[in-house]
Amino acid sequence: MVNYSLASSTWDEKEYAAIQRVIDSDMFTMGKEVEKYEKDFAEFFGAKHAVMVSSGSTANLLMIAALFFTKNEKYRLKRGDEVIVPAVSWSTTYFPLQQYGLKVKFVDIDRKSLNMDLQKLEGAITDKTKAILAVNLLGNPNDFAKMKDIIGKRDIFILEDNCESMGATLEGKQAGSFGLMGTFSSFFSHHIATMEGGCVITDDEELYHILLCIRAHGWTRNLPKFNHVSGEKSDDPFDESFKFMLPGYNVRPLEMSGALGIEQLKKLPEFISIRRKNAALFQKLFHDHPYIEIQQETGCSSWFGFSLIVKENAPFERADLVKKLQDNGIECRPIVTGNFLKNKEVLEYFDYEVGSSMESAEYIEKNGLFVGNHQNNIEVAIKLLSDVLN
Repeated sequence: MVNYSLASSTWDEKEYAAIQRVIDSDMFTMGKEVEKYEKDFAEFFGAKHAVMVSSGSTANLLMIAALFFTKNEKYRLKRGDEVIVPAVSWSTTYFPLQQYGLKVKFVDIDRKSLNMDLQKLEGAITDKTKAILAVNLLGNPNDFAKMKDIIGKRDIFILEDNCESMGATLEGKQAGSFGLMGTFSSFFSHHIATMEGGCVITDDEELYHILLCIRAHGWTRNLPKFNHVSGEKSDDPFDESFKFMLPGYNVRPLEMSGALGIEQLKKLPEFISIRRKNAALFQKLFHDHPYIEIQQETGCSSWFGFSLIVKENAPFERADLVKKLQDNGIECRPIVTGNFLKNKEVLEYFDYEVGSSMESAEYIEKNGLFVGNHQNNIEVAIKLLSDVLN
């Protein structure tokens, strides 16, 4: 019996009405609902443009792909260019980099924030570094002011994988909006749920048009009449029906996902508020635990989940902790993938380099896990967790 689950549903009659609205329209492929969601999403996160896609993973894929087609030399990537990433993230943070032939340089994380260790980042940057793909882990934003100070006047740009940190802020600015592009996920266990779904935001109009093009087959159909991909479209829709400009994909979202997103986005401020109240209780109960350390907040985290890291002095190992939690109906998982460098089989396909020592990533790999946070009050579950660990 599960007493404390990783995630729970946040749908009510509004979401079911949105689904019914799409059913009644008899229009299930990407349409007006997705278009409105994109407009609402861009406005909420303070971006000029948002492009909804089928998942957070495909959002990362399109973000990287778009940089191979931009005409802006400042941002254009080519095979062999070096991109720095943290050693702890989800697999599809990294896979698009491999798929486009980029040189991936892994840097250790900071054990306190669980984000990229900025001191080690500074030591890893070379004249070959083209971009930094920052990952905001478990709801916690990176210190982007410090990251930009490290970059200085060098010709390096920032990308953000914000799939775990929707609604987090740093000095009043939304996480996901600090880089050239930022990606988001709306999978069930994330901050909002659209069944499957993801988004890319950017202020760059050319990249926006490229994203629109490669999201759907690489054709021009979804581009505005005047655009940065094909120039000016024909007024004859027949001529534009199957005109292909870029090697694209089909990662369009369903119209139902867009309709769900419209309703979920309205609830997001309250969801984040409740998650932060849950986190305040979690922090109160665990901030000085003798054997467990927890993630330290940068800015205002949106608290995707709660990390539990076994300290060196603990009289038990992580396996003991996992069993104890499971025996009490508390679901838990590794902290994302742990140290991704452990995956030697898939790394055989990568052009990669280890850009720093990996003490924290390796420690998290062996001693870390996380439990869920929810968009509803879970005081009882958090107190159960505390009772079990005490």
